[in-house]
Formats: sequence, structure tokens, C-alpha cells
Amino acid sequence: MTASSPATVLLLGADGFIGRHIAFALRREGWHVIASARRTARLDQMGFATLRADLTDPATHDPAFWRPHLAGVDHVVNAAGLLNGSEAAFTAVHQLAPQALYLALPDTCTALLISAIGIETAETPFASHRRVGEKIARDHGVTILRPGLVLGDTSYGGSSLLRAFAAFPLVTPVVGRGDQPFNPIHADDLATVIRDCLRNPPPPGPHAVGGPETLTLADMTRAYRNWLGLSRAPLLRLPLPLARALGSVGDALRLVPISRTAVDQLSAGVLAPTSEALTTPGRPFSTFHRSRPAGTQDLWHARLYLLRPLLRLTLALLWIVSGLLGLFLPAAQFLPLLGPTALPAAALIALARLGGLADLAIALALLRNWRPRLMAWLQVALVALYTLAFTILAPALWLLPLGGLLKNLPILALLLIHAVLEDER
Repeated sequence: MTASSPATVLLLGADGFIGRHIAFALRREGWHVIASARRTARLDQMGFATLRADLTDPATHDPAFWRPHLAGVDHVVNAAGLLNGSEAAFTAVHQLAPQALYLALPDTCTALLISAIGIETAETPFASHRRVGEKIARDHGVTILRPGLVLGDTSYGGSSLLRAFAAFPLVTPVVGRGDQPFNPIHADDLATVIRDCLRNPPPPGPHAVGGPETLTLADMTRAYRNWLGLSRAPLLRLPLPLARALGSVGDALRLVPISRTAVDQLSAGVLAPTSEALTTPGRPFSTFHRSRPAGTQDLWHARLYLLRPLLRLTLALLWIVSGLLGLFLPAAQFLPLLGPTALPAAALIALARLGGLADLAIALALLRNWRPRLMAWLQVALVALYTLAFTILAPALWLLPLGGLLKNLPILALLLIHAVLEDER
């Protein structure tokens, strides 16, 4: 590769945590990166050439979809993956779309799959589908990398949960004894390994890649707490049965990242001894985690991360109570509060019952974490509409001794914060 003739790489999953680091690292070195993802608007704004491809769309399961986009492409990196979802979505993302892509590869194009360490023995939907995806990749001569715990200057998913535990008030929670081993690798170092594998593909077979330093979960969490500038706090060792129970509750209520998968991963540790076929050295954790100072935004994110699902549940409770009151509160108890209005009592009662149904529908969507960003802004709109309607119908509600409509102002502010927190990328 030369500056005048850079290699071109098609990168699937370019909007993910690892995918973004790969995209930026390769672009810094002069590669032409075609960033592919389900949503590409932000990648467009970052200056990447993009390919919008939803891997759950049956169109992407046909090699004909990929062939026009592979013209002039020298390498393909598949960093797309799904940790949670339906059986159909797992099959599409990990098997059907990649197989179609590999079938469409030109003879001169090399490909690499970013898999994960530990999938051989794990019994999770991700692991079982990733195993099948690896077999498909091997059948097509695709290089397979299995990174361990990947950390970076930003965070997402498990690395965000690690920072959240580090910023926990008064204590530092760890799953189990906290002596589980980890050898994390920085995302930029992983990108360097990927670059070298694309230039000089290693022998067939999956290749583990991790960092050169092994440390325990407790040590890593304490290190992040020190980096955030927080004083040392005693460890709170969560017994594994309790942690798994909390993970099961998280799965039921979709409280990402609180899940059985995350708990099982933390309880077992993530150790990825780098394959001898990969010669690119990485930086030890004790070096890269101190390579920049923690900013205010790092501390805010760490402290807000576990408050985010708590906020969603609190709002769900608010809408449940509001919906039940709207449906079942006797008219004789709420009509006098409105005073004289332009609408007849029957219309006001009907509006109250319809509002109750709407409130309960929002509560159900929040409990299932359905379309979180959409629901966040829908809540803002509905509270604003309620506030405007009651202001017109009964402006005296602003003057009630216990707040009345005045309470809607802090609720609106809270909903705006909720909407911001639900916008992950």
C-alpha cells in the first residue's frame, strides 16, 4: 500500500464500539474505509464513505446485494455482531448476511471476521450463533480473530459497566470474589493487529488476541476508580447467585447492560492469550488506561450509566400509576379539581380514560425497552400536551398547594435527560 494507492476496506459493523476504532485507525494510516452499518448518518458526518446495510434485511442475504459494493475493494472486515435479539436476528447477522458476503468476494479480496474469545464453551445465543458464523467463515478462507476484553478511550456495553462499578458511591462492586483474570487489549492496538492480518493473513484457524498484562477484575475496577479521581472504596463482593438473579431480572426488564450474559462473563473472567501467529505487540492495561486524563464527561457517564435503567423503571412506574388513575379514579374525585370548563363532564371522563390507556401503553413500552429513543421523545410530547391541555381547560391547576401542573416542569426536564441518555451513539 502506498500513499498514492491506498488499500480499500469494506468494514461491516462500523458504527459499533470496535468498528469505529477500526475505521478511524485504518483511515489515519491512509486506507480508504467504506463504513457499513444499519444507520450511517453519523458515519457520513464523520467523513466516511458509507454503505447502509441492515443485516437483518433479507436483501443482504443474497450475494447479489454485495457484489456491486465489492468492486475495487481489497479487504473486508466483518465487525458486525449481535449480543441480544431474536433467534431470527441472530441467524441473519451472524450467519445469513456474512455467508452471502463471503460468496460475493472477488478472488483478490481478503476477509477477516472479528469474533470473540470463550465462545467454544459458552452457552448463550451469541456464542452458539457465533460458532456457526465462524464455521461459515472458515469454509470461505476468512481469517478469524477472537479478541478478549476490548477497552478504549470511550466505552460501550461491558466496558461502560466496568466504569460504572468503578464510580459506584461508597463501595466498589465486583462479581464474585473479584479475582477473575482479564488481559484487556486497547481497541487501537486491536486495529493494528487487524491491519497486519489484512496485509499478511495468518495461517487458517481462529486466533486469540489479548493484551500483554493480566490482572484481576478487582484490580482493574480499582484502577478505573483511581483514573476517575475517586477515593478508594471497599470492595462489595456480590455472591454469584445474587449477581445471576440480578442479571435475570435485567434480562426480563431489558436493563442493558445488567444481564445474565454480562454476569457470567464477569464471573468467569476474559483471558485471551495472543496467538503466536500474531506478532503485533499491544500495550499493557497499566499503560494505556493512564494515557489520557479522565474528563468530566467520563465521570458523568460512569455515574449515570446505572442510573439510566433506574430512570426508565421510575418513569414506567409513573406512567403505570397515572394510567391506572386515569382508568379507574371515580369521576367525582377528579372533576371538581378542574372546575368549570368548556367541555361537558362526559367528554372529560372519556379523555381521562383514553389518557389512562395511553399512559399504560407507554409504561409497557418502557418495561420492554421498546424503541427507547422514540419512546423518550413521545413521553416529552405527551407530558407537554397534557400540560397545555390542562392549562387551557383549568389554568387554576397551576395554583394548587401541592404543585398541580407545576410538577410537570421538573418531569419534563427529567424526560429530556432520559431522551439524551437513550441516544447511545
